[in-house]
Amino acid sequence: MASSPFHGIFQSLGISQGTTLPTSSIAESTFTQKTASGQVAADIYEQGEYYIIKIPLAGVRLTDLDIEVAETTITIRGCRKQSDDVSADRYLVQECFWGEFSRSITLPCSVDPKKIKASFNKECILKILIPKEEHSVKVVRINEG
Repeated sequence: MASSPFHGIFQSLGISQGTTLPTSSIAESTFTQKTASGQVAADIYEQGEYYIIKIPLAGVRLTDLDIEVAETTITIRGCRKQSDDVSADRYLVQECFWGEFSRSITLPCSVDPKKIKASFNKECILKILIPKEEHSVKVVRINEG
């Protein structure tokens, strides 16, 4: 198999060939995100009249999840509990995060917390549906004088 012409560039950056690199999009300028220790990955997209946030949370129980909404910010908090009691010196490689995590996402508009819906399926995917703000048109009467 032929090597990619970018192999040397990737290698110098410490990126293995075949790694998916981050992409930029309009969503990055619309949604801002606060990162924290133990942050979880999220997909955020629009579908019809909703903004949708999907977060895979393998190893997390529904009872260990909380969602908080404050004006334009939605925060997902939880805890991934490690079932095995293994001391740190026994690990050869430890890539999985265990413990508390948090993810705050600033939405492009304020939302009504009562209209937000969330589900957590058997594949441990948290799906949050956030209705887009309804834009109404108001006619303003101009008075003389």
